This record gives sequence, C-alpha cells and structure tokens, in this order.
Amino acid sequence: MVAIGNSNLDIFPLALGGNTFGWTSDESSSFEILDAFTAGGGNFIDTADSYSAFAEGNSGGESETIIGNWTAARGNRSDVVIATKVSQHPEFKGLAPANVTAAAEASLKRLQSDHIDVYYAHYDDEKTPLVETLAAFDALVKDGKVRYVAISNYSPDRIREWVSLADENSFAKPIALQPHYNLVARHDYESELAALATDNNLGVFPYFALAAGFLTGKYRTRQDLEGQARQRLASGYFTDKGLDVVTALGEIAEQHNAEISSVALAWLLSQPSVTAPIASASKISQLPALLAAPALSLSTDEVQRLTDISAAVQ
Repeated sequence: MVAIGNSNLDIFPLALGGNTFGWTSDESSSFEILDAFTAGGGNFIDTADSYSAFAEGNSGGESETIIGNWTAARGNRSDVVIATKVSQHPEFKGLAPANVTAAAEASLKRLQSDHIDVYYAHYDDEKTPLVETLAAFDALVKDGKVRYVAISNYSPDRIREWVSLADENSFAKPIALQPHYNLVARHDYESELAALATDNNLGVFPYFALAAGFLTGKYRTRQDLEGQARQRLASGYFTDKGLDVVTALGEIAEQHNAEISSVALAWLLSQPSVTAPIASASKISQLPALLAAPALSLSTDEVQRLTDISAAVQ
C-alpha cells in the first residue's frame, strides 16, 4: 500500500478506472469487476461525474451510479477510496462555485455516500477566477463532503497558480495530480509536470496508462481496431514507433511470463513520481494482468530499454 501525497489515504498501487462502467460494462459486469478488483487487493476507484456521457444513450453519471449501487450492495464504502471529478457533466459544466457545489451534491447522491475521498477539478475553467473555484472546493472540505482535493488536465502554470492561491488563502491543498502519461505519451508529463508533482508532494495517477488498450498488445494492425469501442482513442497512438514499443513490451513480458499490459504498467510504476497508474477493465478476464503489475519487478536494463525505445515516439 502507498500513501497519496500528504494525505492519510493508503491505496493499492493500481487504480481501477470507472470509465467503462455503464459503457462497455453493464451493471452486472461492473459488479463482477469491482468484486474481483477488491478481492485482489485493490481499493482505489477512479471515476468522474461525466462518465459515460460520451456513450450513445447515456447522459452522464452512469459510472458513479453503478459504483454507488455496488458499495451499497456490498456494504463496503469504508473499505474503498473513491475519486471523482467535476466540470464535464452535461448538466454541470465548468468550475463556477455554484456549479462545483451542485455537482458535488449530485455525485454524492449517485455514489450513495456522505463524502468523496478525492475530488478532482477535471478540466480547467479559465472563465472562472481560479480563487473562486478553490474557495468552493475548500468549502466542501470544511463541510466534510470532500476529504481531499486534486487536479487533472491543468497546465503547469495553472497548477503553480493553484498551489500559490491555496497557500495564500489557507485553502485545502491538492494532494494529487492526474496527467495523461504512458509509454507512448511521455513529453507533456515529463517536461514540467513531473517536477511540479515532486516539488509539491502530489500523488500522481496517470490516465490512459495503457494508451486506450494500445499498450496491451491486442492492436497490431489498424484492422485490429476496426469496430472496437476504443477505436477512436487507441488509433491516436498507432504509429510504427509505437508498435516498436509494443514489440519490446512483448519480449520483456515473455521473459517474465507476464502479460504485456502488466509490463507497461510496471514501467510507469518504476517512474519515481508515479503513485498508481489508472487502468480500466471491460471484463473480469482483463483484471489479473492489471493487478499483477505492482508486484512485477523490472530490471534496470529493462526499464532503460523501454525508456529508450519509447523516447522515439515523441
């Protein structure tokens, strides 16, 4: 177990992404995945109030609703750490103070919980003064509805501004950062965000840790992607240099008798600032490879090989 930043939250070093719940996994399948995840030692679930409004027929909040139904059915709310996000739900766009408050109340209702463990600003809202957004987050912490606040998809400058304003106004400080980071998308995080996270003791939870499935090795040609639910997302990673990374992952995985996805996640965990990658599963059979990653120890040479090969993707 590892701590998130300066918080008292201890988590298994792999976060289960909830973006599939209500999208590629119905409620019954989602319950099976959540049961298997916690049975395997996992306890940190990452979602957002907007999941999965992007799926046809959905309106947003489906993932939170399923998670809330699951914790209510299992009676295990105190055993899991739940992170969710605000700013992208179709009915709660942006980070104006009233919207943050209303969105949090809606999330709590869907989650059937009296608190959110980690509450992220999902995307920046430059139309709202940042100090007003932070005041709204701080009020939720003071009211006990949110335990800790966190940041996702913010620029380095805006993160610095956030931390500065929190200091100046004695607002609750962020404990975590959720960046886009994986073996085939390294530049944006490594150029500035990694140092910011270290300097401010932020827990780091990379999303798209498996590049929307590209780093599982199941997409070796563009034809493999045709008709897949993740076709649009994964196709953005599909390059010859990216395939070189997948090939190297496969060779290293074979040496360890492991899955390719386990190796890709283990590389992320070898990076000094990463607390836990976020990975999702559409079916229970995908979970063992994810849960195996924290225990997979890559050699220094293997980590360096993947680092060198993936550098060519940038």
